[in-house]
Amino acid sequence: MQERVFKVLEFTKVREQLLEHASSTLGKDKIKHLVPSIDFEEVVKLQDETDEAATVLRVKGHIPLAGIYDIRAHIKRSVIGGVLSPHELFQIASIIHASRQMKRFIEEFSEDRTEIPILAEEVAKIIPLTDLEHAIKQAIDESGEVLDGASETLRTLRHQLRANEARVREKLESMIRSSSAQKMLSDAIITIRNDRFVIPVKQEYRAHYGGIIHDQSSSGQTLFIEPQVIVQLNNQLQDIRVKEQLEIERILTELSARSAEHDSELTVIVNVMANLDFIFAKARYGKKIKAAKPTMNHEGRISLFKARHPLISIDEVVPNDILLGKDYTTIVITGPNTGGKTVTLKTLGLCSLMAQAGLQVPAQDGSELAVFDAIYADIGDEQSIEQSLSTFSSHMVNIVDILGRVDFNSLVLFDELGAGTDPQEGAALAISILDEVHRRGARVVATTHYPELKAYGYNREGVLNASVEFDVETLSPTYKLLLGVPGRSNAFEISKRLGLNDRVIEAARSHVSEDTNQIDQMIASLEESKRQAEIEYQEARDYLKQAEKLHHDLQKQMMEFYDKKDDMLEKAAEKAETILEDAKKEAESVIRDLRKMRIEKHAEVKEHELIDAKRRLQEAAPVIKRSKQTAVKKTKQHTLMPGDEVKVLSFNSNGTLLERISDSEWQVQMGIMKMKVKEKDLEYITTPKQAETKPLAIVRGRDANVKLELDLRGERYEDALLRVEKYIDDALLANYPRVSIIHGKGTGALRQGVQEYLKNHRSVKKIRFGEAGEGGSGVTVVEFK
Repeated sequence: MQERVFKVLEFTKVREQLLEHASSTLGKDKIKHLVPSIDFEEVVKLQDETDEAATVLRVKGHIPLAGIYDIRAHIKRSVIGGVLSPHELFQIASIIHASRQMKRFIEEFSEDRTEIPILAEEVAKIIPLTDLEHAIKQAIDESGEVLDGASETLRTLRHQLRANEARVREKLESMIRSSSAQKMLSDAIITIRNDRFVIPVKQEYRAHYGGIIHDQSSSGQTLFIEPQVIVQLNNQLQDIRVKEQLEIERILTELSARSAEHDSELTVIVNVMANLDFIFAKARYGKKIKAAKPTMNHEGRISLFKARHPLISIDEVVPNDILLGKDYTTIVITGPNTGGKTVTLKTLGLCSLMAQAGLQVPAQDGSELAVFDAIYADIGDEQSIEQSLSTFSSHMVNIVDILGRVDFNSLVLFDELGAGTDPQEGAALAISILDEVHRRGARVVATTHYPELKAYGYNREGVLNASVEFDVETLSPTYKLLLGVPGRSNAFEISKRLGLNDRVIEAARSHVSEDTNQIDQMIASLEESKRQAEIEYQEARDYLKQAEKLHHDLQKQMMEFYDKKDDMLEKAAEKAETILEDAKKEAESVIRDLRKMRIEKHAEVKEHELIDAKRRLQEAAPVIKRSKQTAVKKTKQHTLMPGDEVKVLSFNSNGTLLERISDSEWQVQMGIMKMKVKEKDLEYITTPKQAETKPLAIVRGRDANVKLELDLRGERYEDALLRVEKYIDDALLANYPRVSIIHGKGTGALRQGVQEYLKNHRSVKKIRFGEAGEGGSGVTVVEFK
């Protein structure tokens, strides 16, 4: 793409803003060279990586990108045998540490939360050079000083150096504290010249101390003398310093050589950290401008919803919907100047450039943009003084260049097409240029104030008229884009609002053709209709949101109701069982008392009468079933019909089908509620027969004809499960604490199916295989709660 287009559409300013969000010179260098890509797969990947970074920032709020340095020059110099400085070596250790931190951060995020494959793949390239990092940090501190612990030799030399310096200072301190020193010294201080300790002696007393003169004051009155008595001590110090420097050089040479051994790994670390800094800078910038990830296509479709110009303050910019490339490929925006037409052009062009560069765009979620091979723009007054070109000539030079390059996969933006020349000829040229670009299949948006182009969209297939709204009441533009409505002149309305005499305005109207007046009236009607339609559309959306919220709240309340109902029934059942258990215990107590009375008092109470009384007590106690029913098994495919009784799985509640709403949705009556339910959420139970009546409840006692075991051997799988289901219900009604189900050993399929059903049954407390005398693994013993 042309660099001139980047400047015209202000993509260069976006790059400048993006620089503020980079953490290192490496990331800034990549941003400075950022250009849109024309490869569809690459653009999709760029958008995905930015979205992954945005996800990380949204969840974590930060990213460990501190301590990144550009060490590429250091690596090259170490490879050719150069000795790196302490600062350069510390920068190598710092970026190794930063890469380890980043690798661990991304891997932990990827394991704990959302998958971020691109970032995970990027950090997987990093080879942690922990040994090299520790070796450098043990030898060099953050300020670039070589530490005493870098080697034992250096530690010893530093110790000797400090001890000798102490002796020299002690000797000099005794000299400057003497009584004669006050008149012979300019100042009672110890200082250093040429790395040797000296004292400031007045000129006339130079011979008193002897030794070596290293410097003098600007006036010449003070000499900095190394007294003869400490010359030898200073010589020893100097010797130790030379050895210290040689040891430091050896340490730096060794660390530089170790760094050179890992030049390829260090180069990978630099490239990965540069790329990660760049990716997260894009994500930070997107967060700042409240941007969203656009869906990309290569069919030339553009659907920007509530799009904003990223360089205009969010508080001031007016969002607009821009749709292009589906039902129409050309938009002609007409209307007065300063209405926002140029901003609309730049918003579209800049968003397209940003998307193809991997940046998120300032628009709502769900926006879509195309990957163009080229974006052309002829915007603004670009007349050239050097070439002595007029405004019109300058525009035509650009347009000629565009026409020589444009093809079907181009986006072309024309601002004030045909302006700067005779209105009639300019309008004719504008129509001809639009026809040519439209014929080549490019996506085109053009602005103009020529009234002749208002009819252009009505006479060409694939062309749409648009305008920017103008508020006559406030005499100011609203900057709102109106698609499908051409712009109209507001000169008469504005003049009237400003106080121009009505007679003058009417006279002016008489000079305008009847066709123009009718067109303006038609446009005004269209504007009003569109404005009203947008208001009604927004109201409808608000009502829809309210209805959806109400529907959601009702569903939530129903679920809470059914849960509460089940809990209450459960508690009631438990309470009833407790009462019955107490009653049984009381009955047992009565029986014991009766027997005792019979034995002790020889009462005429027969044993069989006692047994019969106990049996009657037990039969009088109903068995209360749990409120939550087991899931109804589907035994065969059934075509749902109105009137069928079904189970709504999501609510665990039964209902009746009222009518089919669509191929996949039914209206269901659940109690007093009527709800729309997906067919996949329904389970068929039965079709009620006419005039059929059912008993409301069945209470059975121990006399019911229910055996303590169920033999399923020889049964088909489906039939066996139906028998198990019915048998468990009968056993529960009979109040049996334990039953046995004989399924045999065989292939194990029937045994597995029976046990899976029993495990999920609410009333089953425990299941086990039979003991050796009960049938072994061919029998399942069931214990009830």
